[in-house]
Amino acid sequence: MTTMNSSSLLLLLAISSVLSLVSATVFFEEKFDDKWVDRWVKSDWKKDESMSGEWMLTAGKWNGDAADKGIQTSEDYRFYAISSQFPEFSNKDKTLVVQFSVKHEQKLDCGGGYIKLLSGDVDQKKFGGETPYSIMFGPDICGYSTKKVHAILTRNEKNHLIKKEVPCETDQLTHVYTFIIRPDSTYSILIDNVEKQTGSLYSDWDLLPPKKIKDPDAKKPEDWEDSEYIPDLEDKKPEGYDDILKEVTDPDATKPDDWDDEEDGEWTAPTIPNPEYKGPWKQKQIKNPKYQGKWKAPMIDNPDFKDDANLYVFPNLKYVAIELWQVKSGTLFDNILITDEPEYALKFAEDTWGKNKDAEKAAFDAEEKKKTEEEESKKSDSEDESDDEKDDDGAEDIDDSEDDEGKLDHDEL
Repeated sequence: MTTMNSSSLLLLLAISSVLSLVSATVFFEEKFDDKWVDRWVKSDWKKDESMSGEWMLTAGKWNGDAADKGIQTSEDYRFYAISSQFPEFSNKDKTLVVQFSVKHEQKLDCGGGYIKLLSGDVDQKKFGGETPYSIMFGPDICGYSTKKVHAILTRNEKNHLIKKEVPCETDQLTHVYTFIIRPDSTYSILIDNVEKQTGSLYSDWDLLPPKKIKDPDAKKPEDWEDSEYIPDLEDKKPEGYDDILKEVTDPDATKPDDWDDEEDGEWTAPTIPNPEYKGPWKQKQIKNPKYQGKWKAPMIDNPDFKDDANLYVFPNLKYVAIELWQVKSGTLFDNILITDEPEYALKFAEDTWGKNKDAEKAAFDAEEKKKTEEEESKKSDSEDESDDEKDDDGAEDIDDSEDDEGKLDHDEL
């Protein structure tokens, strides 16, 4: 038996990786150059209401490469809807990988940063929030409660949200979101090339009716004991228990010396809570020896369930689209990729986001430092002005005081 040495193994893995990259099919790839407007169609949705926002090509306020640009929302309180078409395809018998990067420079308080894949024929000029989609994927942030990745799959004209929680990034830097759907109906969600969630389309979405349901004809047996505790029949109420008063006359109370029966009426001693009173009598509870637990209807096969080997399939994907409402603009999209090879997506992310992330973080930190220094400088200037005003006021007070003293002296003379 031949044993493979470490060098041979590494070489084999490298060759396998190269072959995967070479064999990858790229259905759509967008890095947003100066001709991006020729490939994308801005929708007229909300245009008549003057609520349609404009996109701008930019690398952002802080970046790792000024030449690496994306499209960014540029107007507050606006709807954004834009799409791009690619040759229609089906992911049957293929892995589907959807990937893009997004940056919320405005420090997003409430809004989304997701993209959609549309199927069939769509009027791109009318694309909007009501347009049906096949897949919606990306981060959603709103206040403290919503900070998660949306992964919505449409089946039989119904949108199904992933049932697992996938936290998203919430800072002001670029992050890469990747959604992988495989032919065995498993999936993975990655952020910055790190897997954050994985599982099955069967269990993590309600795409199909459940395999098992509670038997609708089953009924709880009449003699079923589902009371865990029962009254202790040997426990009897003590004689005279009900005669114990809730309140009694205060034995320490005395009639005030100044009390006048004719004027104040007949004096009555106040009452106080009776320490002997224990409340309404309750029979003791004991463990039920016949307790059978809470009754549950038996599970049976669901007659409406029908397995579908093509659960993962989207047969006529044709468009990638972005549709957002932004109270505060500043979200920047870039490096959108649709392929059938996760290894290609991994390398694509490293060659774009991975290459620039450290420099972008440094640029952001420098911007924050500059902002802090400017705020401190303004605060210092404001404090100096305030001190000057106090000095001026003090000088005037002294002068007035001297004048008053002189006037007093003069009057006295």
